[in-house]
Amino acid sequence: MKSSILLAFIFSFNCMQSATVKTDSLISVLEQEILLSKKYVASKENKIKNLISLLEDEKVNLNNQYFIISKIIDEYQYYSFDKALNFTEKNLNIALKLNDDFKILESKLKLGRLLVDSGRYKESLDILKGIESKKLKDTLLREYYFIHKEAYSGLSFYTMVKNRKTDYNILYSKYEDSLSKRLKKSSFEILSLLEKKYRDNRDVDKALEINSKRLKECKMGTREFSLVTFERSLLFQLKADTNNQKKYLCLSAISDIRSNVKDNASLTELAMILYSENDVERAHKFITFSMDDAKFYNSHLRFVNISNILPTITIAYENKINNQKTTLKNFIILISALGFILLIVVVYVFKQNKKLSQAKNNLKEVNDKLNNLNKELNFSNEDLSKITQLLAESNDIKEHYIATFLNLYSEYIDKLDIYRKLVTKYIITNKTNELLDLTKSKQVIDNELKIFYKNFDESFLHIYPNFIQQFNELLKEDEKITVKNSEELLNTELRIYALIRLGITNSTKISKILRYSVNTIYNYRVKIKNSAINRSEFENLVKKIE
Repeated sequence: MKSSILLAFIFSFNCMQSATVKTDSLISVLEQEILLSKKYVASKENKIKNLISLLEDEKVNLNNQYFIISKIIDEYQYYSFDKALNFTEKNLNIALKLNDDFKILESKLKLGRLLVDSGRYKESLDILKGIESKKLKDTLLREYYFIHKEAYSGLSFYTMVKNRKTDYNILYSKYEDSLSKRLKKSSFEILSLLEKKYRDNRDVDKALEINSKRLKECKMGTREFSLVTFERSLLFQLKADTNNQKKYLCLSAISDIRSNVKDNASLTELAMILYSENDVERAHKFITFSMDDAKFYNSHLRFVNISNILPTITIAYENKINNQKTTLKNFIILISALGFILLIVVVYVFKQNKKLSQAKNNLKEVNDKLNNLNKELNFSNEDLSKITQLLAESNDIKEHYIATFLNLYSEYIDKLDIYRKLVTKYIITNKTNELLDLTKSKQVIDNELKIFYKNFDESFLHIYPNFIQQFNELLKEDEKITVKNSEELLNTELRIYALIRLGITNSTKISKILRYSVNTIYNYRVKIKNSAINRSEFENLVKKIE
């Protein structure tokens, strides 16, 4: 009865700053909320089901579908990453069908926000690469800067490389500043940024003052309330005020459960504090519930964080069970002296002991599976990072050479057209001698050949910027090649072996490309090969230059 009265009090008073509410009572309320969580989930699922049913109406046009799915995405955003992602991609496809620029940009930003909120910072930034900020309206522009700010904040926090951390912090400050300039003074968002600055500068009192203003604008059972109370707990952590830290973590966790926020952090932090206070049973209960939420939402970031904590609490929980088992055994030995009358009690305790052993084995199996999953996840993340890097490099090269090819093709068309007009002019004006002189001249070919060499050199060195250095490392010290002509990046010898590096090894093909005789190409190759440190493997080593 007392718990129900306290629960009603908490839900009716949004700010929750009363000193009379004891932390232990809040923890009891939190335990009750965990028991009620299935009821909240059922209500959430029913609401989503009703929204999805609206899409089944054949009369719903694409614009209405986009609106309904936007509502569905809002429901799934912090509830289920996979489903939120699925519907966000659906909305993006609808926006593309409608050819509505605003909806396309809005959908891409929603996708970026979903990825950054779930800790997928690199993927989020990749989505935003294709968006031009100049084309965004104010509301979308603020979201654009917000996503960048959150992504670089997360990357800065998790990176182990000091130089990268500095770079990320610079980018974070840049986008935070851009965002701040577009927010209204005293708005909820600007207060959030201001509070973080004070917190980062360890000016806790000012940060608490800002947090109190934000808290007054929040309502229990909303995502905003959960965030503000969680951030308030961080401030009390800086003040080493554990009691208040636990209090606001409880409030944040209660709000998360009521609003069905599965991507949460409050319960995990609370479990660690309770573990440090030797309240192992509650710590285990809360960390297990938090792990279930992380699995349900499919939050890799939360999953990894909890996976690092769960074994510690689980071991402590097992030790507590073992201690209870030892105490139970001693109790059995003690009461066994009472004789045959208490034999029934001994049998019962023995059965309980078997159940405890089974529970221990089950916990061990779960822990082993969790460790294996964690290893697999780490391997998957490493592979994904490598693949992402390779794809990014491949895309850069493709874009560069498509642009180069198109530019060259266009230039040659223009030159052919100019040449055509010139020939036509000479024929019309009966200047056949001048036309004959023009066609006999090699000046045009020589000029085009210079341009060809220049484009080839620049393009090749774009792919292999260290080619000259690595090529010279294969030659004897006194035979190293230097490009003497300041107007060229490569000389003839280097171009021949540049083509060999690209897989063109036939001297006849090389002679056609570089417009030299086959004998000249052959002589160059022999000359350079004789200058090599390892003559027999020289050309194979050239093919491996990166």
